[in-house]
Amino acid sequence: MSSTYARFDTVFLFSRFAGSKYSPLWPSSSSSHSSLLSSGIHLRAKPNSRLRSVTASSGAIVSGSESIEIKSLPTKPIEGQKTGTSGLRKKVKVFMQDNYLANWIQALFNSLPLEDYKDATLVLGGDGRYFNKEASQIIIKIAAGNGVGKILVGQEGILSTPAVSAVIRKRKANGGFIMSASHNPGGPEYDWGIKFNYSSGQPAPESITDKIYGNTLSISEIKVAEIPDIDLSHVGVTKYGNFSVEVIDPVSDYLELMEDVFDFDLIRGLLSRSDFGFMFDAMHAVTGAYAKPIFVDNLGAKPDSISNGVPLEDFGHGHPDPNLTYSKDLVDVMYRDDGPDFGAASDGDGDRNMVLGNKFFVTPSDSVAIIAANAQEAIPYFRAGPKGLARSMPTSGALDRVAEKLKLPFFEVPTGWKFFGNLMDAGKLSICGEESFGTGSDHIREKDGIWAVLAWLSILAHRNKGKKPGEKLVSVADVVKEYWATYGRNFFSRYDYEECESEGANKMIEYLRDIVSKSKGGENYGNYVLQFADDFSYTDPVDGSVASKQGVRFVFTDGSRIIFRLSGTGSAGATVRIYIEQFEPDVSKHDVDAQIALKPLIDLALSVSKLKEFTGREKPTVIT
Repeated sequence: MSSTYARFDTVFLFSRFAGSKYSPLWPSSSSSHSSLLSSGIHLRAKPNSRLRSVTASSGAIVSGSESIEIKSLPTKPIEGQKTGTSGLRKKVKVFMQDNYLANWIQALFNSLPLEDYKDATLVLGGDGRYFNKEASQIIIKIAAGNGVGKILVGQEGILSTPAVSAVIRKRKANGGFIMSASHNPGGPEYDWGIKFNYSSGQPAPESITDKIYGNTLSISEIKVAEIPDIDLSHVGVTKYGNFSVEVIDPVSDYLELMEDVFDFDLIRGLLSRSDFGFMFDAMHAVTGAYAKPIFVDNLGAKPDSISNGVPLEDFGHGHPDPNLTYSKDLVDVMYRDDGPDFGAASDGDGDRNMVLGNKFFVTPSDSVAIIAANAQEAIPYFRAGPKGLARSMPTSGALDRVAEKLKLPFFEVPTGWKFFGNLMDAGKLSICGEESFGTGSDHIREKDGIWAVLAWLSILAHRNKGKKPGEKLVSVADVVKEYWATYGRNFFSRYDYEECESEGANKMIEYLRDIVSKSKGGENYGNYVLQFADDFSYTDPVDGSVASKQGVRFVFTDGSRIIFRLSGTGSAGATVRIYIEQFEPDVSKHDVDAQIALKPLIDLALSVSKLKEFTGREKPTVIT
């Protein structure tokens, strides 16, 4: 073996060189020659390719032949590839079926204008869950086969969803692939997902996802480049003709952005105090790769303040959803008498967050409102003030009151972060959030879990600036209660019924839509008087696009709301979500437990919907 080939084998740890051929990219699963996952298609480097390698300061650069062979593989449409609000999500075993992932990726390229990918740069990353490494190789080869010029991929395939958006924006990429099923469990028996973000870092709009689905119904070929697997374990550049793959540090671009948005010296002053306790639960998910570099190495938090900080393919057999049910270990610590002053958790792909004080839970609806109310004075990025505020329709009306007081434009959009993107790109929106533990701003075009944690730390650091050791610190509870005293409290809760039978769940929604169609303002619902009921529809003020059937709403004259939705973020069955909200201006009633305050509305919601009758469910899976 020549020294040139020896060097090549060292760099490509996942591509074993044997003689003049490479082993098949995927293990044998069938004898079908039309499958990317079959033994009939062996994607190999051409035996006579002339390879050369050089070393650059950024890492190894490995080059292949002047051109690469593109193979057209016949395929057939596969049912069930319609994307939900956050891409395509299914069980891992579904994606591992012959051509399942490959069909969707090719359908995506068939749906994009040529100028969006031909000779262009695309980003690739994910949350580290099971099947991401294999999927990365599939996506890279199909991207090369379709004429993409360069792929920027996170080391080991790791990039949080917010980091993908940040990298797209900083490096002026044309878009990016995110391999994640977000807050859903990972592992061979659980979930996997894929979605595409556009050039400003935002999730692809429905106009594109609808085209992708349409093309999955008529796809007949997959274009694949015959190149070896790329070694994702080392930062560096690999070239084959005009196609290149750059493996990048997953943290550096994102960290640089956070340093631009926040005052790290201010936050460092808080985290270094001996009388301030901090804990972050990465849930063995992607933010484990970011927590130590950001919170410990740059902000001075203690190393043991990071819990579950090693990303694992199965999230340590956990459910990486940062809420009071699945983040129980963090909740138990935070509710101890000697618990930390501030605690937070993030989800599978790092775009969601949960914020806690000592013995105090901050609802996501309150969280985004409080960040917005304090942003101008506590966060340098907003020194000139926010441009506008927005929330998803099911999120409580707390943010509305902040927008009114600050005289800012306000928008109510359907669930799905993509609906915020147009408003941001048009300069109409700065801070936004969803009740589903998603909070963010226009620094990127995704919700951002670590951003929300840093925003809260900024608020606390600002409020405690100049406090001497021994002085009582302003706590999370103090900040929230001060907010309630100023704006009133929106009692809010969400009941999730996960993996219901789809037929019964859909019949329940249709039943509610029938009630809405016949409802009239002034009707009595127990002790509540109906103001209006509808199935929420949204017209985008920027491009005029319309999203209909986004949730059944019952809004009462005292401002109380009951909302019913089917979630599109699961991989099996249907998740029924019920949202209950009631506004309380009386400060003396603000400390009432939310479940007690909302019980009459909760009972009304269950009665009106006939949920038990349609779904057979006695109790919710999760209460937030």
